[in-house]
Amino acid sequence: MDTGPRGRKDTRLIKEKRNDAYKCKDKLPDFAHCANCGATFVGGRWTWAAPDPAKTKVICPACQRCADNFPAGYVEMKGDFFDKHRAEIISLSRNIENQEREPHPMERIMAIHEAEDHTLLTTTGVHLARRIGDALAQSFKGTYAFHYADGEQKIRVYWER
Repeated sequence: MDTGPRGRKDTRLIKEKRNDAYKCKDKLPDFAHCANCGATFVGGRWTWAAPDPAKTKVICPACQRCADNFPAGYVEMKGDFFDKHRAEIISLSRNIENQEREPHPMERIMAIHEAEDHTLLTTTGVHLARRIGDALAQSFKGTYAFHYADGEQKIRVYWER
């Protein structure tokens, strides 16, 4: 057993503090709302509650990610099956987004980029990208893998069939 530089035998892992640039550093007042999408900050989380026009206007983390074009999730889809069923698969992805967006306003599809050999879908959150990948694998089978990076602040999902 490696005891480290000072003979320490403690084998617990020390977790690094996550550094998410899109997480609010200061606590927002209740009923602050996003000037772009209308999401409202209530009780420490973003919701779709009706905004109070007299309260603070801010830009929510999801809208800021979109403006900066800085996705948290990437879903790469490719293969002959995907090419033949592209519309159905994109529709499934949009349906997952709609289900996720109601309880979690910060989870959104940012863009869908068509390339010659694959399609890349980007999201504002890691959970939506993972959920889309899970749905593709469950509904259409195929090869499915995912990889978290940057201390779980980014995810890259690969699906092919």
